[in-house]
Amino acid sequence: MSSDGPHATAPGGVRRPLIGIDLGGTKVQGVLVDHGTVVGDAKVATPMGGVADVVAAVVECVGRLGGAGSVDGVGIGAAGVIDAATGTLLQAPNLAGFDRPVPLAALLGDALELPSSTPLVVDNDVNAAVVGEHRLGAARGFDNVLGVWVGTGVGGGIVLDGRLRRGPAGGAGEIGHVGVVVDGGRQCRCGLFGHLESYAGRASMEAEARRRHDAGTPTLLVEMAGRKRMKSSVFAKALEAGDEVALDLLDEAVQALGMALAAAATLVDLEVVVVGGGVPGKLGSRFVGRVEQAVRTRLFVRPSPLRVVPATLGDLAGALGAALLAAPAGGVVAPQ
Repeated sequence: MSSDGPHATAPGGVRRPLIGIDLGGTKVQGVLVDHGTVVGDAKVATPMGGVADVVAAVVECVGRLGGAGSVDGVGIGAAGVIDAATGTLLQAPNLAGFDRPVPLAALLGDALELPSSTPLVVDNDVNAAVVGEHRLGAARGFDNVLGVWVGTGVGGGIVLDGRLRRGPAGGAGEIGHVGVVVDGGRQCRCGLFGHLESYAGRASMEAEARRRHDAGTPTLLVEMAGRKRMKSSVFAKALEAGDEVALDLLDEAVQALGMALAAAATLVDLEVVVVGGGVPGKLGSRFVGRVEQAVRTRLFVRPSPLRVVPATLGDLAGALGAALLAAPAGGVVAPQ
């Protein structure tokens, strides 16, 4: 190891690359980012053995990207509730062993042998993805942005006046748990009722499709998925075939998203909403266009400059954003 340490800049004072990791329930996606450009990526399956195995998988992914000793910072975006100030993953239902608070930043700092001078940042995965889209993607040039990721669940992150807003409890932007039904409604995976995620999250739509099928309403969704997980691609195929249950569920999802996003835009006067995740990724720009129309019909201020646009960074958005969050003060993160 160089006597200058892993945080040293390259000759001429140019910052070295950053590593970003998107830690999800099925995969650990990593990127090597140099001046805002992805110059390398790696992927490792997320193990089911527990905390130690997950930490080892992240270390392996970092190693495939050249190791922590060759970069100026490491960022981790993890699915779950995060205390960003301490790097503690408070709860992550999709990660084995993370049903209790885990000091992830401290564990990774030791495992990667990072000196205290090298930034290691742990944040929510959607927060990271929104940072990526804000700085380098669909929301570049805007200062007031809501990012909504529609996948297994519905996650969100918010940028106000150009800065990521986490809130005192770390829950700012979690629009998936905003109520869209006044009294009752479908039960959310969090245990409460009537949340946006109950209507727009893929897992909740799958549960409703299976409930209707079991009650006697035939649907291609169940026929195509069988007992396997009802992926977003299954919804796309069923919609293309004109399946009535799929059409009804997506109509409900669009209207629920329209209600929640219009409320958010009215509350904080947003410029742009970026919609990403597996569901819009498979259903395409038409789905996002329908969501925009559902938002516009509910806006208080008319006409409004608000735009609802698809995310542009794809599957690497979370890892790229995590890398940008780890940039040292004064570090260069924009493309040259």
